[in-house]
Amino acid sequence: MTDASTLDTATQTETHAAVARATGVVALGNITSRVLGMAREIALTNLFGASRATDAFYVAVIVPKTLYDLLIAGHVNSAIIPVLSEVAERDGKTALWRVVSILLSLIGAVLSALVLLLHAFAPTAIALVSGGADAPKQALAADLLRLTAPALIFLGLFSAFSGALYALRAFTLPAFAGAVFNGGIVIATVLLAPPLQVMVTLNGAHATWTAARPEHGIEAAALGWLIGALAQLLCQFPGLRGAKLSLSFNWRHPAIRQIARLYAPVMISLILDGFVRAFSYNLASQTGERSITYMNLATTLIQFPQGLVATAISIAILPTLSRQALNGIAEFCDTLGMGLRLAITLILPAAVGLFALATPIVMLIFEHGAFTPADTTMTALALRLYLFGLPFAALDLLLVYAFYARQDTITPALIGLVSLGMYMAVALLLAPAYGVFSLMLADSAKHVVHAVISGIVLRRRVGGMGEQRLIGALLRTGSAAAVMGGLAWAAAAWLTETIGTQTLAGEIAVVTLAGGIGGAAYLALAWLLRVEEVRWLWGLARRKG
Repeated sequence: MTDASTLDTATQTETHAAVARATGVVALGNITSRVLGMAREIALTNLFGASRATDAFYVAVIVPKTLYDLLIAGHVNSAIIPVLSEVAERDGKTALWRVVSILLSLIGAVLSALVLLLHAFAPTAIALVSGGADAPKQALAADLLRLTAPALIFLGLFSAFSGALYALRAFTLPAFAGAVFNGGIVIATVLLAPPLQVMVTLNGAHATWTAARPEHGIEAAALGWLIGALAQLLCQFPGLRGAKLSLSFNWRHPAIRQIARLYAPVMISLILDGFVRAFSYNLASQTGERSITYMNLATTLIQFPQGLVATAISIAILPTLSRQALNGIAEFCDTLGMGLRLAITLILPAAVGLFALATPIVMLIFEHGAFTPADTTMTALALRLYLFGLPFAALDLLLVYAFYARQDTITPALIGLVSLGMYMAVALLLAPAYGVFSLMLADSAKHVVHAVISGIVLRRRVGGMGEQRLIGALLRTGSAAAVMGGLAWAAAAWLTETIGTQTLAGEIAVVTLAGGIGGAAYLALAWLLRVEEVRWLWGLARRKG
């Protein structure tokens, strides 16, 4: 085992720079994906509003997405990347493509059978997720599920390809796949949605004119989901030049068995998480017709900083941690510590800024067409409640990936059971008083519990984190972010009163000016308080330029 005193400083400096560059690529891909994800939600809310049709679409999407997360997506980071990284490092690319061939064959066969089952039992699957919804909504969701289900196959094959590319530390194509996926949904929704239909309601001598799209028009978004999944699969092909792939069902291959062994605990925890997700949608559907839409829109917004910071750093760092876990603990802890400090430096101002500007941001993005000011108020409140758990979720993702890099999936799964128990307890306890908002509070409590336990356990496993200066980074960054949030909040209030938000230009001005004031304040304070990661990123950007 390598001792911390023998750490190769020059090598680690280059490792940090490589991880930062990879983080930048993944972050840029995530930014693009999240922007197009916002565009997807904007298209849905403008065309169909917060309605029964959008609720049915979200329910129809959550079924294949949950199955994908359960059967495939959890494999990528918990098992596929660590194992493929080891195979590539130890045995070379030929052995790597042999394992990838087996993965593709098995994934394609299993998911094809599952898609057929979803087509046959779509109403049953929808009832399990949204038992509290009315019959027309469930019927519409079942029809939409039959359209979205085949995307499972494309998503599964994409995961195997992207896992191989990440293992080879080729980040660009997988990083931008999400943008292609969301872009496909946006284009299909806008182009295929039916035109408005004018309806006249007679009330005695008075007539009321309303314009709306037929509910079945939401099928355009479901088709977009299918088109986007295929497009993101196809965009991986340029990175696979030279790959030697073949049909093989050799499930007894040692690497496949290792992936299965690592993934088994993750699958168990994801099964339980799927039940909790179904519980959440059931509870939300019983608290109001638009509750699921508010929950999903708030989730979309919070995924922006989560993907930009936590996911980008975690994916960029995982292949390096997987290799370092084989050679010595000093390099492993140093790289992980760098990732944690970087996450703290970026996620705290993102969370505080989004909290301060929640209402004007929701207004700017969603309050158009059929989306009302009341919808903005509800969505902004849901977002703020989610944000309490965001910093913990960001750090927790890095800690979980550190366990995965050490090929330990049992520990995160066990911690996940505890945190899911906390989620259920908080949601059930607060639901009578807070309705759908109990789910946001429960989600934040879950992330706090999981992050704290993960940090304590990992620190004991590796014998302490050494001189990683995490507390100092937290205090300095937190101080700068708190001042930034106060300034952004005050600036938004003053600008709203001065400029107004009656026009799109006014909404843009409030968000950009208030956000700019807050961002400039954070950077200035971070520099004065000597937040090392801000200075390091600035130096890295100048050297690259």
